[in-house]
Amino acid sequence: MERDQIIKRIDELGNSIMKEIDNMESPRMSIPQRNLNNIKFNKAKNLLELGDKKSSRSFMNIAHSKKFMQTVLIAGKCKELVERNKTASIRELYYQLKHAITDSKENTFDDQSESDPLIVDLETMLRTLREELHLKADDKGTLIGNIVIEDSGDFIDCSRLGRSGLSIPSIVEHYKFHDVKADYVLVIETGAMFDRLVEEKYQQKNNCIMVSTKGQAARGCRRLVHRLNHDLGLPVIMFSDGDPWGYYIYSVMKAGSMALAHESRRLGTPQMKFVGMTMDDIDTYDLQKVTEKLKDIDKKRISELLRYPWFQKKEWVKQLNLMSEKGLRIEQQALASKSLEFVAEEYLPQKIEKSQLLP
Repeated sequence: MERDQIIKRIDELGNSIMKEIDNMESPRMSIPQRNLNNIKFNKAKNLLELGDKKSSRSFMNIAHSKKFMQTVLIAGKCKELVERNKTASIRELYYQLKHAITDSKENTFDDQSESDPLIVDLETMLRTLREELHLKADDKGTLIGNIVIEDSGDFIDCSRLGRSGLSIPSIVEHYKFHDVKADYVLVIETGAMFDRLVEEKYQQKNNCIMVSTKGQAARGCRRLVHRLNHDLGLPVIMFSDGDPWGYYIYSVMKAGSMALAHESRRLGTPQMKFVGMTMDDIDTYDLQKVTEKLKDIDKKRISELLRYPWFQKKEWVKQLNLMSEKGLRIEQQALASKSLEFVAEEYLPQKIEKSQLLP
């Protein structure tokens, strides 16, 4: 949206609060609920979507009053940022707003964990994006491969960045793509596996773009992968650990997350496929000696995933049940037990060429 539209929506929120105060009413905010009960899985689109349920936050409710005040502070600072055409990190926002409340021993914010979820509340209330409010998170994720990215007039050849790759920023809307020669995008969960594949020159030998999420993917990383697929038509394949956490990271990249279901359309990549690690790999590649036993927290997470509608495809039910029956998990790095080159020269090329991919 244009800056004027963003400012108008923030003003409308403020005016509605002032109107209720002028009418001697308790000011309220109506906030879309971001929980499992208000998340719908759209099978046709293969995306999570936010439902219509909302909750009310009232200033005169003692349980709500501090969050109400904090939300107003964030909205006011965002309006200032948009008006000044300045961008702040969510960490900077926290420190700009943190101070002692006059004539009290209370702080506006005691920790960033208080401000972060309220930013998302504001996004959903205003039907806008964090980036449009001129807020960004820390950079997380790396890209390397056969593509030239134009960034504010500078051209970055991502095939000539040594082993370091391009650090993926929080905001990637300004990126323009040129000289795309890759056949597909390989998304890799761990930084260590990304480094291994770069050292083996996997992206050169297999003509692809590689993206490391370095754990759960940040929004900028998810958005960039979406754009590579949506804007350029490049197939996307995910490579994660064979555990419930790795499988969930894949589902977030593919279908979106519960916390950000309102942004699934621009962050999810529904056409994404999964190459591994799978439970079948343990027997296929004789990896029984390099597995790890499931912990109680892993078993609990498996049970949770099996209840999620977006994990009900028969292939994923099979993998999760196999994991539970075997009582095992396996990391990407376990493939090094074969040889350091095995993952780049045999495992990935063979599975991708044979389309041994999960939906």
